[in-house]
Amino acid sequence: MQTTKIIGHITHWLDSYAKKSGAKGFIIGISGGIDSAVTSTLGARTGHPLLCVEMPIHQHGDQITRAQRHIEFLKQHFPHADSTEVPLTDVFDSLLNVLPKSGNEALRAMAQVNTRARIRMTTLYYFAAHHGYLVLGTGNQVEDFGIGFYTKYGDGGVDISPIADLNKTEVYALGRELGINEEILQAAPTDGLWHDNRTDEDQIGASYPELEWAMTFHGNEAELEERQKEVLTIYRRLNQANQHKMQPIPVCTIPDEFKNH
Repeated sequence: MQTTKIIGHITHWLDSYAKKSGAKGFIIGISGGIDSAVTSTLGARTGHPLLCVEMPIHQHGDQITRAQRHIEFLKQHFPHADSTEVPLTDVFDSLLNVLPKSGNEALRAMAQVNTRARIRMTTLYYFAAHHGYLVLGTGNQVEDFGIGFYTKYGDGGVDISPIADLNKTEVYALGRELGINEEILQAAPTDGLWHDNRTDEDQIGASYPELEWAMTFHGNEAELEERQKEVLTIYRRLNQANQHKMQPIPVCTIPDEFKNH
């Protein structure tokens, strides 16, 4: 992979898109993870204003520390990078207090996780509208087009997706080239939406390298090892279950004869 050329290509693409759209800059939520670190750095490289937003909701301290250190890195290298913190824990808790608490516990927990992501999306678009900025998406290829590992209208609600054609391994390669902090490069990927700080692999049941393999597998399944079969099953199950995220919203088409008077 020609990492330097890819970095240049994405930077130019972002710059061109911003100019054509008339946007005044970019905005991004910083989580302390590799995807937001790489995406924000690519956005900063364009020379356009970049607003990094921290939006903690019952966040673990190590995630906050990584996010803050990355923002410091951006400000040191890019004078047009700025940041703001919007504590959302009280907003999240207040909303839960007026919502039903009965029903299936697992479904309720997932609803709360997705609500966190959607509150953050709403916050980003408030600032985007206020400043005339574009919301940068941080989804990679595996998440966006493989297993649908994101929240519809949450972290999936963005204006542009700079790294969605890169798998996770490739995103890490860009991160090393861009000089992303080592603590971010070494941290286990997590969406930061759970109280127990569980990792992406904890939730999915497979690592990103395993999922990348499953996305491109076209061989003889009879020759696979047991773990490979298990990963392939995980990938196919999630890919099928999350097609509703990855496909356009279904539109009911009305026959012309029903419309004619």
